[in-house]
Amino acid sequence: MSLLAHGVGSQHDLPISPFYAYAGAFTALLVSFLALGLLWSDSRFRGDRSGLALPGALQRLADARPTRTALRALGAAGLLAVVLWLLLGPDDAQENPAPGAVYVLLWVGLAPASLLFGPVGRLCNPMRALYSLASRLVPSLLLPSRRRPLSTRLGIRPAAAGLFVFTWLELVAPDPASATALLLFLAAHTAVQLLGAARYGPEWYARADPFEVYSGLLARLSPFGRRADGRLVLRNPLHGLDATPPAPGLVAAVCVLLGSTAYDGFSDSPRWITTVQTSSLGPTPTATLGLLAAVALVAALYCLCAGALRLLNRALSHPLTAFAHSLLPIALGYLVAHYFSLFVTEGPRTVMVALGTDNAPAPAPPLTPGGLAALQVAAIVTGHVLGVVAAHDRSVRLFPPDRAVAGQLPLFVLMIAYTLGGIGLLIA
Repeated sequence: MSLLAHGVGSQHDLPISPFYAYAGAFTALLVSFLALGLLWSDSRFRGDRSGLALPGALQRLADARPTRTALRALGAAGLLAVVLWLLLGPDDAQENPAPGAVYVLLWVGLAPASLLFGPVGRLCNPMRALYSLASRLVPSLLLPSRRRPLSTRLGIRPAAAGLFVFTWLELVAPDPASATALLLFLAAHTAVQLLGAARYGPEWYARADPFEVYSGLLARLSPFGRRADGRLVLRNPLHGLDATPPAPGLVAAVCVLLGSTAYDGFSDSPRWITTVQTSSLGPTPTATLGLLAAVALVAALYCLCAGALRLLNRALSHPLTAFAHSLLPIALGYLVAHYFSLFVTEGPRTVMVALGTDNAPAPAPPLTPGGLAALQVAAIVTGHVLGVVAAHDRSVRLFPPDRAVAGQLPLFVLMIAYTLGGIGLLIA
């Protein structure tokens, strides 16, 4: 299926010199690191205490119950449409808009939507709409007295697990675009979310819904956000990034995003395809191990970095989560690099199919191969530079002044490794 050929071309259609790509990326990271070390000696990000308050009328509109109800109804209508397409639509995935709606408009489209408008995954979450409807139809089953408190130690680990399940379906499952696979996933996802909310209340979604958490993490880089006092503000996205809660499971969620995108990059290589097809374990188990290995490698490198940070500052009590927010711009850069071409071609085609256009062709790519290559490298490098900035600001806040720059060295080395690996996937 064409829409599952995600983003990364081979070197013959991405005309870019490996030397210039690597040299440019390394130079950008080194210059930014040195400049920050010389010019940025105090923490400048104020997290959720920053931002220019937007007009009160705009906030009242955003917070109004009809607005919130309309957004959740929109999400519920989208879920219903996908289910009906899967049940009643054609078997051919090219003629059925459901796979494109899930893998392109939802999964890929959540990234630009969250960057532009904030946590739209929460505002349009159809699971919250279903929970609200169930609480009205069967109130005795959803009484607050029946709820159990969620342990703070749980964090967003359930959402990280859900993200891995979804990426496994997208990248590993034998026929991810089939109606059977998508219906089974949607049924399981709905059951888990509604049962969890029935036991723990609506707070469950903020911890366990993979799409809501994914959108919320990317929304940290949106220019729109909330101050600690609840006021809707226009802000520097890096202030919003600095306010990312260091919840348990944050590292796992970001590593799933990075690792799955990396796996998507090399899964189309001829060598890996041959390995999967000839493995004695079978294609699906081998691909599953490959996806697990990619996520584990990303996580292991970050854990080594966190261990080095702890050695440099024994007073750093939570090294894993203290700098995890700096990985979010990197994850966003990978998403742009790998999925931009997919979104701008298959997204409109999915909409045309949903509107009833027969044999809707995918629009022509908006960029030439050279332009696409430049965009992909720029996205990866920009994401890493922003990660360096976020990590440096956190470092000068947590480390003594005489060790602030040295304390960032492990993160700098990690980001060089991630950068070189990301560019390698583009040009290999």
